[in-house]
Amino acid sequence: MNRILIAEDEARIGSFIVKGLEPHGFHAEVVRDGASAVEYAESGRFDLLVLDIGLPRLDGFSVLRRLRTDRIEIPVIILTARDAVEDTVAGLSGGADDYMRKPFAIEELIARIRLRLRSEGGAEPTVLRVGELSLDVRTRRATRGDAEVELTAREFLLLETFMRHPDQVLTRQQLLSQVWGFDFDPGSNVVDVYVGYLRTKLGGDDIETIRGVGYRLNPERM
Repeated sequence: MNRILIAEDEARIGSFIVKGLEPHGFHAEVVRDGASAVEYAESGRFDLLVLDIGLPRLDGFSVLRRLRTDRIEIPVIILTARDAVEDTVAGLSGGADDYMRKPFAIEELIARIRLRLRSEGGAEPTVLRVGELSLDVRTRRATRGDAEVELTAREFLLLETFMRHPDQVLTRQQLLSQVWGFDFDPGSNVVDVYVGYLRTKLGGDDIETIRGVGYRLNPERM
């Protein structure tokens, strides 16, 4: 299991990232300031650092500079709420491997993390199988039996979430947070709409409605 260090001082965003990563096979820990980010990153216990620029004690640029000066080669994805191109350039020039601007969708962060870990020789499993469904998270290819299923990016992430939790009831709120990000509207019916899309494309009743709660992918129906 890959270990991800998250340096983020906003508790809501840190929690959102942890909840988004762990169902996808990552172990995530959060630190809330730059000095702790340096200490944890230099421990050698983590495979990748998600680094917010606006940290207290040491900002993200200073953290990155310290790590690279100390020859710590952990892959770094910087997070910034700033729009200035100069900030992005400064982060990449300072040794960051990638960047994302807030707000962001967890699916994009997961994709970028996987890309960086693969380039570093990470061995995260890339194919999920439940019954006759197969999902390759690297190539973004879904198949049922011998037939390929064409999915949009959001449909793919929703199916991936179900396949990582087969036979488990997932609430609408869990699915909203996981698939649509930390700015989701808890009153939205978008989950129900996309579950309908998946049912149509998969051609079965694999995804059960649990009335008043949410949905479950039932392996016995596959």
